[in-house]
Amino acid sequence: MSEDFPLTIGQLANQAGVHVQTLRYYENEGLLVPSARTAGGQRRYSRADCQRLHFIRHAREFGFSIEQIRELIDLAAQGNRSCAEIDAIARRHREDVRRRIRLLRELETELDRMVDECAGGRVTECRVLEVLGNHDLCRTDHGHAGESSEPT
Repeated sequence: MSEDFPLTIGQLANQAGVHVQTLRYYENEGLLVPSARTAGGQRRYSRADCQRLHFIRHAREFGFSIEQIRELIDLAAQGNRSCAEIDAIARRHREDVRRRIRLLRELETELDRMVDECAGGRVTECRVLEVLGNHDLCRTDHGHAGESSEPT
């Protein structure tokens, strides 16, 4: 972090490797407090804002949700408190990641089988399309029952 502070929103976004829109989203979500405006109407961000944005970005890279990050930030502000709740958030997230890895492995197995069984003939005989159209042809559940990864 060799930048001079305070930073403009563009400089802060660039420093953290995010888009300005992402930074504004984090502000709207309450993860990053919008800084006060200068007399010229520009927001200026401090070193602490930059550190917070790096924390948020890194937590997102780990797959933590916005709500989980909000909880972590709130808990981090309580310096004398036990980190047991933070630990619990990380443990729950780790279990979710492990569940998703299992699901991805099942999907990989089904994809391998589906592709290997395709004879490369006509579309009307395509095994890939056949399996995608009929879950009963799958050997694993691969998250089909109530575990949709589709946005709701």
